Amino acid sequence: MTATARIALNRPLRKLFDYRVPDALSLLPGQRVRIPFGRQTAVGIVAETGTPPPANVRLKTVLEALEPWPALPEETLSLLSWAANYYQHPLGECLFMALPPALRRGQPAAVKAEQHWLACGESADLPKQAHRQRALLEWLQQRAVPTPTPAITQAGFTRAQLRGLEERELVKAAESTTPPPAQTQPLPTLSEAQRQAFEQLPTPGDGFATSLLFGITGSGKTELYLHYLEQNLAADQQALVLVPEINLTPQTVARFRRYFGDRIAVWHSALNDSQRLETWLRVRQGEPVILIGTRSSVLLPFTNLNAIVVDEEHDSSYKQGEGFRYSARDLAVYRGHLNRCPVILGSATPSLETYHNARSGKYRLIKLEQRAGKSLPPTVRLLDVRSRPLEGGISRPALNAIQQCLAAGQQTLVFVNRRGFAPVMMCFDCGHLMECPRCDTRLTYHRRDRAMRCHHCDYQTAAQDHCPKCRSEAFKPIGQGTERTETVLAEHFPDTPVVRVDRDSTQRKGSIHAILERVNSGAPCILVGTQMLAKGHDFPNVTLVVVVNADGGLFSVDFRAPEQLVQTLLQVSGRAGRGEAPGKVLIQTCHSDHPLLMSLCDGHYLPLADQLLAEREAGELPPFRAMAILRAEAPTMDASLAFLDQARGLLNGSAAQIWGPLPAVIARRADRYRAQLVILSDHRMRLGQLLSGLTLALEDVGRPSGLRWQIDIDPYETG
Repeated sequence: MTATARIALNRPLRKLFDYRVPDALSLLPGQRVRIPFGRQTAVGIVAETGTPPPANVRLKTVLEALEPWPALPEETLSLLSWAANYYQHPLGECLFMALPPALRRGQPAAVKAEQHWLACGESADLPKQAHRQRALLEWLQQRAVPTPTPAITQAGFTRAQLRGLEERELVKAAESTTPPPAQTQPLPTLSEAQRQAFEQLPTPGDGFATSLLFGITGSGKTELYLHYLEQNLAADQQALVLVPEINLTPQTVARFRRYFGDRIAVWHSALNDSQRLETWLRVRQGEPVILIGTRSSVLLPFTNLNAIVVDEEHDSSYKQGEGFRYSARDLAVYRGHLNRCPVILGSATPSLETYHNARSGKYRLIKLEQRAGKSLPPTVRLLDVRSRPLEGGISRPALNAIQQCLAAGQQTLVFVNRRGFAPVMMCFDCGHLMECPRCDTRLTYHRRDRAMRCHHCDYQTAAQDHCPKCRSEAFKPIGQGTERTETVLAEHFPDTPVVRVDRDSTQRKGSIHAILERVNSGAPCILVGTQMLAKGHDFPNVTLVVVVNADGGLFSVDFRAPEQLVQTLLQVSGRAGRGEAPGKVLIQTCHSDHPLLMSLCDGHYLPLADQLLAEREAGELPPFRAMAILRAEAPTMDASLAFLDQARGLLNGSAAQIWGPLPAVIARRADRYRAQLVILSDHRMRLGQLLSGLTLALEDVGRPSGLRWQIDIDPYETG
């Protein structure tokens, strides 16, 4: 009988492809293969073997197996197959997400040996004008050990400069030397509160168990993770530590390497292709690594995974926003189930879904409600700014508090959750607003670059001094962004460094590391930043936090907005007073009598979470019901709505509740019109079955050219 295999391709196709397997080839599920596909060849992954060939069809033949072993072992294949089914996404694209870019392109699963270089000449032999070659030669002479090419380029030199030295025989290729193992330190001693929480954590011998570690900001959750891994991870076992942001990775890695040395591996999107391939191979080959990574690291092919930690589990960064819209936190829990290993979800402000699971007994709730060391939680005060004059969005009492903080030799953090100089440019004569020509939104003014930018489609145009409609000079920026706040504070405190931390200021490689080093020096400064500053950073000398505007999430159409507002405010408040000096938080608002903000002043999250959960239950919203959103986008709004009307017709007669179709909050983005259909059900499994049938039916529905659709399961954004 002819051997066949079903192959998955990295394409948005909800089907597998049958191929004949040559007699000389033995394939396993998870293996990479090269196959003929149309007039080209393609890289595929074996999804199934031993399937009966389709009748009356002449199958094409697999050309070759790219490795004799499966790139995706059985457990990883099971994880991704479950994820493809749960998130209603094509299996092929899900499987390829677990491969590094080099392997997706069909390159060999091997790391190319990097050439090492050693200085063997003197700089006096170089021409006078060869300044950079001279600097490189002197740099290599100082190192005095064989140095790999990537280290040379990372130091700011080029391959051309290196070749120039080689041609002059001033450097030579050399054998690499094995670096000595990194020195490790003993772990810090746990406090009594930490020890009590630590004793409640599950051990790997208990098998699969999920624990919610609720630890207030500054309570030392990371120390618990370190102790847990040291005591429960055998020398031949692997562990995964998920962090929500690339910018958190360097400080987390440095902290873990201090105690675990070279056992630490890193995975995030800022690594180059060879670095990602090297880390992937370490994981796949079973090296006993402790992998610290962002969202996609949960998909990697671990072979001996024995512990999973998800830090800041509430963070929305764990949810993929495009394509394969998976939740890394939820996949981590399912992966723990597959591996029969414990999962620890840590947060000072747990998501309502996770907290609900803990309240219902599905997860174990472990509380850590004392700060580590001698520090105490900060005092939180609402500052009503109605009728107060504001300078760059900052009130006089807030400026006075910043002055007092700096005079005491301490640091201040000013939180502005909007980048740019101002969110709007408006003409005060004709009322014209600068809008994005491709989106239903306004352009943000970036004064430093003299640019108007759309933060949704990246459209950009030069800023103007005159109104483009009436040519008036009364064309002014309205509202606050990080750049404007930075400018105002620099004017008020000219002798104090003002450090801005947002996506614009941290684009250059290493910039966030330099900023963190500057702040951690302890010298007085003012930090101005967005949510990037609210996540997990430890600044011991920050004693004052000023929130410029807390009202943005109070009246949003998104039912998750109150939860996200509370989490953001408590997280950013937790940056204050983490050293010996007490912390203080000023929250500027025009709604100081709002019950949600008033409750924040107590600093206790769980009572607020109980209140928000009661509201969700009354509204029959997640986590008390399962939710999915069918999103469509097309060149016209009529096309998007007509397609969703068809989809709604296919759902008639089901027990699910359906809202819409309706245009999205930002209906036009990048000249495409977006609409959505919200589907709710009391039973998650039934919703999954309903959506599986819907996706198959939609594949057969005729749709206009240019229309795209996707299903978002457990959506974080409902607008």
